[in-house]
Amino acid sequence: MSSVLYDAPGPVARRRERIGSVVGALLIVALLALAFRYAEGRGLFGADRWDVLYDPPKNQSAEDVWRSMVVRGLGATLRAAVVAAPLALVLGLLLAMWRTTRIGWLRAPATVVIELFRGLPVLLMMLFALLGFGWDAFAAVVFGLTVYNMAIIAEILRAGLASLPKGQTEAAYAIGLSRAQTLLLVQLPQAVRTMLPSLIAQMVVLLKDSSLGFIVGYPELLKAMQNNAQYFGQKYYVALFVMGAGIYLVVNIALTRLAVWLQGRSARTAGRAAADPTLVTMTTGGPGSHAAGGAV
Repeated sequence: MSSVLYDAPGPVARRRERIGSVVGALLIVALLALAFRYAEGRGLFGADRWDVLYDPPKNQSAEDVWRSMVVRGLGATLRAAVVAAPLALVLGLLLAMWRTTRIGWLRAPATVVIELFRGLPVLLMMLFALLGFGWDAFAAVVFGLTVYNMAIIAEILRAGLASLPKGQTEAAYAIGLSRAQTLLLVQLPQAVRTMLPSLIAQMVVLLKDSSLGFIVGYPELLKAMQNNAQYFGQKYYVALFVMGAGIYLVVNIALTRLAVWLQGRSARTAGRAAADPTLVTMTTGGPGSHAAGGAV
């Protein structure tokens, strides 16, 4: 029995996989034990290293610490991501449509823009906006996140369009749809649905890249961690780091679960449409529809 990509492993291969899994698990457990022992030897699990989270020194309250991290730090991170993500999606969609045009001289500038911004670091573009354009830190962060991610999203959508069967395009032309109508009504909806997990994953990358904003002075979550660590002292670095890492994990895992849910919902919708051809007829227009030239 075999799958699409590779032959199913035989008894010897399965035995090797089990042995490798057991050895790998034991190695990971041993490394974790060593790390735990090292941390315990340095006193990293002492209560005085973690009281900044529930009873901080210097006449500060735990509410002040959590507010600075969650409300101000995470709030600034989400604010930059909420502004940059829709801009990157819209511009990426336009770039993908631009790059798929059949006119070579018109397609070339889109290719140059995509390859240029894909090859530049996000931080470099933030610094360029801050120092070159003279923008404030928030605008610089949004600019860097937008122009980099729009290029990545354009390539994701282009790959989704390229994966569609050519017969769909030919069928759309056969019923009288123009190139623009075929792209907007037939190809793009399927490409977006196919590449939705990749698009959501790129949004996670965008959110994480916002942490580079602390270099240009933007007070996001990583900057809030740094400010608290400098104020309370070096011995609280680990506690504040774990707190910040936990916040990042919660947000990113929530986005990942959203991608899984959307993918499952899309698959269920496509399955229902395949099982009931009348849904496709009602949605896209059957032989008697206006799109096919019949009576309304």
